[in-house]
Amino acid sequence: MKLKSVLLSAHLLAAGLLLASVAQADTLDVRKNAARSSASDLPHRGLTMAQVEKRYGAPVEKLPTRGGDAPRHPPINRWRYDGYTVYFERNRVIHSVVDSGAPPPNT
Repeated sequence: MKLKSVLLSAHLLAAGLLLASVAQADTLDVRKNAARSSASDLPHRGLTMAQVEKRYGAPVEKLPTRGGDAPRHPPINRWRYDGYTVYFERNRVIHSVVDSGAPPPNT
């Protein structure tokens, strides 16, 4: 009988420790970047390279093309602007990403 009580206590203690470790979490404040990227005028998905360059001007830097070595890996081009980077698949925008810690673009 005493052995059952000890085993039950050990199981409850283990379960309590497991739940306590699961309950820990970090806090991530996404409001700053969400507000910044929604308020900024970034190139949107589907624009061509020519349309982006016409509307936003020449990029600060055109990074080397990645991929393109196989049909399953299309060429990805990256253009850096002041405060954000535009990603192209072949010649179409797939993402525009605000650089961390950068002020919103003034376009």
